[in-house]
Amino acid sequence: MKINHIKFWKEDLKLTRPYTIAYETIDSVENLFVIFEAENGITGIGAGSPAREVTGETMEKSLEALEGLEPLFKGKDIRNANFLLRSLQSTMAGAPAAMAATDIALHDLVGKALGLPLVDILGRAHESLPTSITIGIMPLDETFEEAKEYVGRGFTILKMKTGLDLEQDIERVLKIREHFGPDIRIRVDANQGYSSEDFIRFFEQTKFCVEFSEQPLKYGQLKEMQSLDQSMRLLSAADESLLTPADVPALLQEPRPFGIFNIKLMKCGGMRPGLDIARLAYLAGIDLMWGCMDESIVSIAGALHAALASPATRYLDLDGSLDLAKDIVAGGFILENGNLRTTEQPGLGVKKI
Repeated sequence: MKINHIKFWKEDLKLTRPYTIAYETIDSVENLFVIFEAENGITGIGAGSPAREVTGETMEKSLEALEGLEPLFKGKDIRNANFLLRSLQSTMAGAPAAMAATDIALHDLVGKALGLPLVDILGRAHESLPTSITIGIMPLDETFEEAKEYVGRGFTILKMKTGLDLEQDIERVLKIREHFGPDIRIRVDANQGYSSEDFIRFFEQTKFCVEFSEQPLKYGQLKEMQSLDQSMRLLSAADESLLTPADVPALLQEPRPFGIFNIKLMKCGGMRPGLDIARLAYLAGIDLMWGCMDESIVSIAGALHAALASPATRYLDLDGSLDLAKDIVAGGFILENGNLRTTEQPGLGVKKI
Protein backbone atom coordinates (compact mmCIF):
# COMPACT_ATOMS: atom_id res chain seq x y z
CA MET A 1 0.00 0.00 0.00
CA LYS A 2 1.62 3.23 -1.18
CA ILE A 3 1.31 6.83 -0.01
CA ASN A 4 -0.07 8.96 -2.82
CA HIS A 5 -0.91 12.27 -1.14
CA ILE A 6 0.72 14.34 1.64
CA LYS A 7 -0.60 17.47 3.32
CA PHE A 8 0.74 19.59 6.16
CA TRP A 9 -0.30 22.90 7.75
CA LYS A 10 -0.29 24.80 11.05
CA GLU A 11 -3.13 25.74 13.36
CA ASP A 12 -3.26 28.44 16.05
CA LEU A 13 -4.89 26.87 19.10
CA LYS A 14 -5.99 29.09 21.98
CA LEU A 15 -5.96 27.83 25.55
CA THR A 16 -9.04 28.16 27.74
CA ARG A 17 -6.78 28.54 30.78
CA PRO A 18 -3.45 30.44 30.44
CA TYR A 19 -0.75 29.31 32.86
CA THR A 20 2.67 30.33 34.13
CA ILE A 21 5.81 28.20 34.43
CA ALA A 22 9.32 29.10 35.58
CA TYR A 23 10.30 30.89 32.39
CA GLU A 24 7.10 32.08 30.63
CA THR A 25 3.32 32.54 30.64
CA ILE A 26 1.42 30.62 27.94
CA ASP A 27 -2.04 31.50 26.59
CA SER A 28 -1.99 29.95 23.11
CA VAL A 29 -0.03 27.41 21.12
CA GLU A 30 0.73 26.70 17.48
CA ASN A 31 0.44 23.07 16.38
CA LEU A 32 1.35 21.61 13.02
CA PHE A 33 -0.46 18.74 11.37
CA VAL A 34 0.53 16.13 8.77
CA ILE A 35 -1.80 13.86 6.82
CA PHE A 36 -0.69 10.88 4.72
CA GLU A 37 -3.24 9.40 2.32
CA ALA A 38 -2.71 5.93 0.90
CA GLU A 39 -3.78 4.80 -2.57
CA ASN A 40 -6.86 3.07 -1.13
CA GLY A 41 -8.05 6.29 0.56
CA ILE A 42 -6.98 5.44 4.13
CA THR A 43 -5.44 8.43 5.92
CA GLY A 44 -3.06 8.80 8.83
CA ILE A 45 -2.75 12.01 10.83
CA GLY A 46 0.05 13.35 13.00
CA ALA A 47 0.59 16.53 15.01
CA GLY A 48 3.49 18.43 16.49
CA SER A 49 4.01 21.29 18.94
CA PRO A 50 7.45 22.95 18.58
CA ALA A 51 9.07 23.83 21.92
CA ARG A 52 11.61 26.56 21.20
CA GLU A 53 12.64 26.98 24.85
CA VAL A 54 13.40 23.26 25.16
CA THR A 55 14.61 22.07 21.75
CA GLY A 56 15.34 25.31 19.89
CA GLU A 57 12.75 24.46 17.24
CA THR A 58 10.54 27.25 15.90
CA MET A 59 7.37 26.83 13.87
CA GLU A 60 9.23 28.23 10.87
CA LYS A 61 11.90 25.55 11.24
CA SER A 62 9.22 22.87 11.56
CA LEU A 63 7.41 23.93 8.41
CA GLU A 64 10.68 24.15 6.52
CA ALA A 65 11.49 20.57 7.53
CA LEU A 66 8.06 19.40 6.36
CA GLU A 67 8.70 20.85 2.91
CA GLY A 68 10.87 17.78 2.30
CA LEU A 69 8.13 15.21 2.95
CA GLU A 70 7.02 14.57 -0.64
CA PRO A 71 10.33 13.24 -2.01
CA LEU A 72 10.78 11.14 1.12
CA PHE A 73 7.31 9.59 1.35
CA LYS A 74 5.24 10.02 -1.79
CA GLY A 75 4.93 6.70 -3.62
CA LYS A 76 6.55 4.79 -0.74
CA ASP A 77 5.05 1.53 0.52
CA ILE A 78 3.93 1.71 4.15
CA ARG A 79 5.03 -1.90 4.61
CA ASN A 80 8.50 -0.34 4.76
CA ALA A 81 7.42 1.85 7.69
CA ASN A 82 10.41 0.98 9.88
CA PHE A 83 12.85 2.04 7.17
CA LEU A 84 10.90 5.23 6.53
CA LEU A 85 10.81 6.07 10.23
CA ARG A 86 14.54 5.46 10.57
CA SER A 87 15.24 7.83 7.69
CA LEU A 88 13.63 10.68 9.62
CA GLN A 89 16.50 10.65 12.14
CA SER A 90 18.78 12.28 9.58
CA THR A 91 16.40 14.11 7.26
CA MET A 92 14.59 15.99 10.06
CA ALA A 93 17.40 16.37 12.59
CA GLY A 94 16.88 19.59 14.53
CA ALA A 95 13.12 19.65 13.98
CA PRO A 96 11.76 17.08 16.47
CA ALA A 97 8.15 18.35 16.45
CA ALA A 98 8.01 18.12 12.66
CA MET A 99 9.58 14.68 12.88
CA ALA A 100 7.06 13.67 15.57
CA ALA A 101 4.11 14.80 13.45
CA THR A 102 5.43 12.76 10.52
CA ASP A 103 6.20 9.73 12.70
CA ILE A 104 2.75 9.80 14.32
CA ALA A 105 0.97 10.16 10.97
CA LEU A 106 2.79 7.12 9.58
CA HIS A 107 2.05 5.07 12.70
CA ASP A 108 -1.62 6.03 12.47
CA LEU A 109 -1.74 5.01 8.80
CA VAL A 110 -0.13 1.64 9.54
CA GLY A 111 -2.53 0.99 12.41
CA LYS A 112 -5.54 1.79 10.24
CA ALA A 113 -4.21 -0.37 7.42
CA LEU A 114 -3.88 -3.31 9.82
CA GLY A 115 -7.21 -2.57 11.49
CA LEU A 116 -5.78 -2.50 15.04
CA PRO A 117 -5.12 0.10 17.73
CA LEU A 118 -1.45 1.10 17.64
CA VAL A 119 -0.82 -0.05 21.20
CA ASP A 120 -1.78 -3.61 20.25
CA ILE A 121 0.55 -3.56 17.25
CA LEU A 122 3.38 -2.26 19.44
CA GLY A 123 2.68 -4.79 22.19
CA ARG A 124 0.39 -3.66 24.97
CA ALA A 125 1.89 -3.63 28.48
CA HIS A 126 -0.84 -1.65 30.32
CA GLU A 127 -4.59 -1.28 29.92
CA SER A 128 -4.81 2.20 31.45
CA LEU A 129 -2.97 4.56 33.81
CA PRO A 130 -3.88 7.72 35.71
CA THR A 131 -2.62 11.04 34.37
CA SER A 132 -1.62 14.08 36.35
CA ILE A 133 -3.16 17.46 35.54
CA THR A 134 -1.12 20.64 35.71
CA ILE A 135 -1.55 23.70 37.91
CA GLY A 136 0.59 26.65 36.83
CA ILE A 137 2.43 29.05 39.12
CA MET A 138 -0.22 31.24 40.72
CA PRO A 139 -1.21 32.69 44.12
CA LEU A 140 -2.30 30.27 46.82
CA ASP A 141 -6.03 31.09 46.62
CA GLU A 142 -6.06 30.52 42.85
CA THR A 143 -4.11 27.30 43.32
CA PHE A 144 -6.79 26.08 45.72
CA GLU A 145 -9.61 26.93 43.33
CA GLU A 146 -7.99 25.14 40.41
CA ALA A 147 -7.08 22.11 42.54
CA LYS A 148 -10.66 21.86 43.83
CA GLU A 149 -11.99 21.94 40.29
CA TYR A 150 -9.66 19.18 39.12
CA VAL A 151 -10.32 16.96 42.11
CA GLY A 152 -14.04 17.50 41.56
CA ARG A 153 -13.58 16.27 37.98
CA GLY A 154 -12.06 13.02 39.24
CA PHE A 155 -8.32 13.69 38.94
CA THR A 156 -6.23 12.20 41.74
CA ILE A 157 -2.79 13.53 40.73
CA LEU A 158 -1.94 17.23 40.71
CA LYS A 159 1.25 18.46 39.05
CA MET A 160 2.21 21.83 40.47
CA LYS A 161 4.52 24.13 38.54
CA THR A 162 7.22 25.68 40.73
CA GLY A 163 10.59 27.39 40.35
CA LEU A 164 9.93 31.14 40.62
CA ASP A 165 9.74 31.67 44.39
CA LEU A 166 11.03 28.98 46.73
CA GLU A 167 9.09 30.10 49.81
CA GLN A 168 5.83 30.33 47.91
CA ASP A 169 6.48 26.94 46.31
CA ILE A 170 6.89 25.30 49.69
CA GLU A 171 3.80 27.02 51.08
CA ARG A 172 1.62 26.06 48.13
CA VAL A 173 2.65 22.39 48.28
CA LEU A 174 2.20 22.11 52.05
CA LYS A 175 -1.19 23.83 52.01
CA ILE A 176 -2.50 21.69 49.15
CA ARG A 177 -1.37 18.53 50.94
CA GLU A 178 -2.95 19.72 54.20
CA HIS A 179 -6.25 20.48 52.49
CA PHE A 180 -6.62 17.43 50.25
CA GLY A 181 -4.85 14.77 52.32
CA PRO A 182 -2.91 11.72 51.14
CA ASP A 183 -5.51 10.47 48.65
CA ILE A 184 -4.45 13.18 46.19
CA ARG A 185 -0.91 12.77 44.89
CA ILE A 186 1.26 15.84 44.28
CA ARG A 187 4.06 16.09 41.74
CA VAL A 188 6.08 19.24 41.09
CA ASP A 189 7.86 20.59 38.04
CA ALA A 190 10.41 23.36 38.58
CA ASN A 191 11.28 23.62 34.86
CA GLN A 192 14.97 24.07 35.78
CA GLY A 193 14.07 26.86 38.23
CA TYR A 194 16.11 25.80 41.29
CA SER A 195 19.72 25.93 42.37
CA SER A 196 21.09 22.89 44.20
CA GLU A 197 20.65 24.71 47.50
CA ASP A 198 17.05 25.66 46.67
CA PHE A 199 16.17 22.12 45.68
CA ILE A 200 17.70 20.64 48.84
CA ARG A 201 15.62 23.00 50.93
CA PHE A 202 12.48 22.35 48.90
CA PHE A 203 12.98 18.60 49.16
CA GLU A 204 13.57 18.64 52.92
CA GLN A 205 10.45 20.75 53.51
CA THR A 206 8.12 18.80 51.21
CA LYS A 207 9.51 15.26 50.95
CA PHE A 208 6.51 13.72 52.73
CA CYS A 209 4.10 15.54 50.41
CA VAL A 210 5.61 15.22 46.95
CA GLU A 211 5.66 12.04 44.86
CA PHE A 212 8.57 13.28 42.74
CA SER A 213 10.08 16.44 41.22
CA GLU A 214 10.63 17.14 37.52
CA GLN A 215 13.86 18.76 36.31
CA PRO A 216 14.73 20.78 39.42
CA LEU A 217 18.10 22.05 38.10
CA LYS A 218 19.18 23.39 34.71
CA TYR A 219 19.63 20.81 31.96
CA GLY A 220 23.45 21.05 31.88
CA GLN A 221 23.91 20.54 35.62
CA LEU A 222 24.26 16.76 35.68
CA LYS A 223 27.25 16.89 38.03
CA GLU A 224 25.26 19.01 40.45
CA MET A 225 22.42 16.47 40.28
CA GLN A 226 24.87 13.62 40.85
CA SER A 227 26.15 15.34 43.98
CA LEU A 228 22.72 15.26 45.61
CA ASP A 229 21.65 12.58 48.06
CA GLN A 230 20.39 9.37 46.46
CA SER A 231 16.94 9.85 47.97
CA MET A 232 16.61 13.13 46.06
CA ARG A 233 17.93 11.73 42.79
CA LEU A 234 15.64 8.72 42.82
CA LEU A 235 12.64 11.02 43.17
CA SER A 236 13.73 13.38 40.39
CA ALA A 237 12.64 13.10 36.75
CA ALA A 238 14.78 14.12 33.78
CA ASP A 239 12.86 16.37 31.42
CA GLU A 240 14.89 19.08 29.69
CA SER A 241 17.98 16.92 30.33
CA LEU A 242 16.49 14.14 28.18
CA LEU A 243 15.69 15.08 24.61
CA THR A 244 16.63 12.11 22.40
CA PRO A 245 17.90 8.52 22.80
CA ALA A 246 21.43 9.90 22.44
CA ASP A 247 21.06 11.60 25.84
CA VAL A 248 20.39 8.34 27.68
CA PRO A 249 23.98 7.06 28.18
CA ALA A 250 25.01 10.18 30.12
CA LEU A 251 21.93 9.83 32.33
CA LEU A 252 22.89 6.24 33.20
CA GLN A 253 26.37 7.15 34.45
CA GLU A 254 26.78 6.41 38.14
CA PRO A 255 25.71 7.96 40.35
CA ARG A 256 22.60 8.30 38.24
CA PRO A 257 21.32 11.88 38.32
CA PHE A 258 17.66 10.89 37.88
CA GLY A 259 15.51 7.93 38.86
CA ILE A 260 12.77 8.73 36.36
CA PHE A 261 12.82 9.64 32.66
CA ASN A 262 10.16 11.93 31.19
CA ILE A 263 9.66 11.07 27.52
CA LYS A 264 7.98 13.68 25.33
CA LEU A 265 7.38 12.98 21.66
CA MET A 266 8.01 16.64 20.86
CA LYS A 267 11.49 16.44 22.34
CA CYS A 268 12.63 13.13 20.90
CA GLY A 269 10.93 13.19 17.49
CA GLY A 270 7.98 10.82 17.75
CA MET A 271 6.86 7.38 18.80
CA ARG A 272 9.79 5.43 17.39
CA PRO A 273 12.57 7.37 19.19
CA GLY A 274 10.34 7.57 22.29
CA LEU A 275 10.10 3.80 22.33
CA ASP A 276 13.88 3.58 21.83
CA ILE A 277 14.33 5.59 25.04
CA ALA A 278 11.72 3.42 26.74
CA ARG A 279 13.57 0.20 25.89
CA LEU A 280 16.84 1.56 27.24
CA ALA A 281 15.09 2.71 30.42
CA TYR A 282 13.46 -0.68 30.90
CA LEU A 283 16.78 -2.49 30.58
CA ALA A 284 18.40 -0.06 33.03
CA GLY A 285 15.62 -0.26 35.61
CA ILE A 286 14.52 3.36 35.16
CA ASP A 287 10.85 4.28 35.66
CA LEU A 288 9.14 6.21 32.88
CA MET A 289 6.78 9.11 32.74
CA TRP A 290 5.31 10.16 29.38
CA GLY A 291 4.70 13.90 29.19
CA CYS A 292 3.62 16.48 26.66
CA MET A 293 3.56 20.11 25.61
CA ASP A 294 0.30 21.91 24.79
CA GLU A 295 -0.76 19.52 22.05
CA SER A 296 -3.63 18.31 19.93
CA ILE A 297 -5.48 15.14 20.84
CA VAL A 298 -3.63 13.64 17.86
CA SER A 299 -0.17 13.63 19.44
CA ILE A 300 -1.47 13.04 22.97
CA ALA A 301 -3.03 9.83 21.64
CA GLY A 302 0.29 8.90 20.03
CA ALA A 303 2.10 9.35 23.35
CA LEU A 304 -0.56 7.32 25.16
CA HIS A 305 -0.30 4.37 22.76
CA ALA A 306 3.50 4.38 23.16
CA ALA A 307 3.27 4.71 26.95
CA LEU A 308 0.85 1.80 27.33
CA ALA A 309 3.15 -0.35 25.16
CA SER A 310 6.17 0.26 27.44
CA PRO A 311 6.66 -2.05 30.46
CA ALA A 312 8.71 0.61 32.29
CA THR A 313 5.88 3.17 32.20
CA ARG A 314 4.77 4.14 35.71
CA TYR A 315 3.46 7.67 35.26
CA LEU A 316 1.48 9.73 32.74
CA ASP A 317 1.38 13.50 32.37
CA LEU A 318 -0.75 13.65 29.24
CA ASP A 319 -3.07 16.57 29.92
CA GLY A 320 -1.83 18.77 27.08
CA SER A 321 -5.05 18.76 25.03
CA LEU A 322 -7.50 19.26 27.88
CA ASP A 323 -7.31 23.06 27.94
CA LEU A 324 -7.43 23.66 24.19
CA ALA A 325 -10.27 25.96 23.16
CA LYS A 326 -10.46 24.04 19.88
CA ASP A 327 -8.94 20.99 18.20
CA ILE A 328 -9.30 19.49 14.74
CA VAL A 329 -10.03 15.93 15.86
CA ALA A 330 -12.11 14.05 18.42
CA GLY A 331 -11.61 10.66 20.07
CA GLY A 332 -8.07 9.40 20.56
CA PHE A 333 -8.47 8.33 24.17
CA ILE A 334 -10.99 7.82 26.94
CA LEU A 335 -10.58 9.82 30.16
CA GLU A 336 -12.48 8.56 33.21
CA ASN A 337 -11.80 9.75 36.75
CA GLY A 338 -8.33 10.85 35.76
CA ASN A 339 -7.46 7.53 34.09
CA LEU A 340 -6.48 7.37 30.42
CA ARG A 341 -7.01 4.45 28.09
CA THR A 342 -7.05 4.02 24.34
CA THR A 343 -10.16 3.46 22.26
CA GLU A 344 -10.78 0.26 20.32
CA GLN A 345 -10.55 2.10 17.00
CA PRO A 346 -7.65 1.32 14.64
CA GLY A 347 -4.52 3.48 14.59
CA LEU A 348 -4.69 6.44 16.95
CA GLY A 349 -8.47 6.22 17.15
CA VAL A 350 -8.94 9.90 16.22
CA LYS A 351 -11.52 11.32 13.84
CA LYS A 352 -11.13 14.65 12.07
CA ILE A 353 -13.90 17.09 12.99
